[in-house]
Amino acid sequence: MSTFDDPFDSSRELSRFGCVCGQHRSSAEHDHAERALRCDQVQNQAESMEKRYEGVVASALMRAMFPKDAARRAFLKSVGASTALAALSQFFPLQTATEVFAEAGTPEKKDLKVGFIPITCATPIIMAAPLGFYAKHGVNVEVVKTAGWAVIRDKTINKEYDASHMLAPMPIAITLGLGAQPIPFAVPAIENINGQGITLAVKHKDKRDPKDWKGMKFAIPFDYSMHNYLLRYYLAEHGLDPDTDVQLRSVPPPEMVANLRADNIDGFLAPDNICQRAIYDGVGFMHILSKEIWDGHPCWLRTASRLRRRLRRRTTSTRPSPCWSRS
Repeated sequence: MSTFDDPFDSSRELSRFGCVCGQHRSSAEHDHAERALRCDQVQNQAESMEKRYEGVVASALMRAMFPKDAARRAFLKSVGASTALAALSQFFPLQTATEVFAEAGTPEKKDLKVGFIPITCATPIIMAAPLGFYAKHGVNVEVVKTAGWAVIRDKTINKEYDASHMLAPMPIAITLGLGAQPIPFAVPAIENINGQGITLAVKHKDKRDPKDWKGMKFAIPFDYSMHNYLLRYYLAEHGLDPDTDVQLRSVPPPEMVANLRADNIDGFLAPDNICQRAIYDGVGFMHILSKEIWDGHPCWLRTASRLRRRLRRRTTSTRPSPCWSRS
């Protein structure tokens, strides 16, 4: 079920897999409906903006209450959509939440600076500027290429960036004050799921069993990253202590292949384009995809300080970008 589907339709699947715009159940259905790259027009034809906001809020609530498809369908079939909606409205202010989400008005700040790391999932943030999506929603956004996640974090905390492309655990760490004073941060959108992999140096082709990795050095993008947690889980699952049996180093993704070539590390868990570069250069091979460790894991997010209207406008303005980038 996509964010814009009717959450009270028992015939809808809860699966997040589908097309890039979230309006269709498959890529084929999306292609058929959107030959001219007018994904936003297809969405607008289906329902008004107000109804879309109502659907987004209700969808989020239904996802939280019924993460399993079978349970949601059984509930809706037993009580009906209208009764289900009325029941949910008794304990959750759907109308108020919709009004807050859809609140219009002049942005608190029109000139925004957004940091990103040059990897594939930053495409919506990058391409929303030249394609005019930011301007369409009344904001002037400067997207800034940034060297590493630590720099992204520091510039965000210091308010040099109004919003950022971040690793999934980073906003939680910033909000909790891990390593710095706590600053409340919001996550308006998850950029992608899966899309990572463990790559090893070619010299370790005979070490397919992780139990043989004791003493090896691995690079991760950042301490507060899904890569760190996935790699630690994978190592522990195979009997290794990630704190004592191996070395984990924080290395900016663009520098990982060079470090692998220089024999500074034995492998890394990184985005797909970094893994493919190591394979293309002949210095590494793919050991396993991250989806084989946890299928559907979150990876990269769009984050911003909690300025509601600015947050909504920036999120809305980047929504059409995946439709373009897929073409």
